[in-house]
Amino acid sequence: MNYKIFLVIPLLSIVSSGFSQTDSIAVINAKWQTQKISRGIKLKKHCFNTTLFNSNQNITILEVKAGRKNKIDLGYEQQKLKPTSEFGTTDNAIAALNGTFFDIKNGGSVDYIRSNGTVINKTRLGKNNERSDHQKSGIVFNNGKINIAQWDGTQTWEDKLGGEDVMVTGPMLITDGQRSSLDSSAFVMTRHPRSAVALKGKKVLLITVDGRNENAAGMSLFELASFLKWIKMGKALNLDGGGSTTLWVKGQPENGVVNYPSDNKKWDHAGERKVANVVLVKIN
Repeated sequence: MNYKIFLVIPLLSIVSSGFSQTDSIAVINAKWQTQKISRGIKLKKHCFNTTLFNSNQNITILEVKAGRKNKIDLGYEQQKLKPTSEFGTTDNAIAALNGTFFDIKNGGSVDYIRSNGTVINKTRLGKNNERSDHQKSGIVFNNGKINIAQWDGTQTWEDKLGGEDVMVTGPMLITDGQRSSLDSSAFVMTRHPRSAVALKGKKVLLITVDGRNENAAGMSLFELASFLKWIKMGKALNLDGGGSTTLWVKGQPENGVVNYPSDNKKWDHAGERKVANVVLVKIN
């Protein structure tokens, strides 16, 4: 995906300082609909009806206590695209969340993917070898657990990351419990459906925010980062969003799709977009 950069100074000042106390209170006091999926895995849903950022917001979270039994893994195709739900079923997972940015026309990730020591896709840098913000952080998978890493300023950063698997994605949203620095590009400032991975102690949260519908406005990345801070995440980063935003959970109704993907422009569970990679949850 290519994103044009715009300076939106007036809007930036509003977004960075204009969240009211009622927004954080709405998040703190939310009564989440919670369902136990398996030991250490919970599915949580909540619809904020005009109470969050003065808009309708529909948020779905899969909360996973990763460890000996529950494993977080990488699913990918080198060139082929397929729905998140198909990744989940073919990889015998209990859940799947769409992953990083990809080439819609030709397939494959535009950001670095490595699996078991083999580089599957290289990061496609821009003009003058410049990195996009979504190429300045990533998820490191190791022995069923994950960590979030930040770019160290070098061009060979991805190759130096340890772990069994690596997915470069971003931008960073939460660093050490605080909102990360974000620019004023249209991609950051505009409300879209969003997907994110967040860490809180031993818990991994796979998060979708629906959008592009009167029932769900979607969020800017400033809004998403604020939400993640209010639920006290330690680290978090953004994944590919928009029509790609999909969370699938095995055994759930509607073919397991638990959020409202927007690629078909309908408020239903059938609007999945085909993607190149996913974050998987597996049970030993």
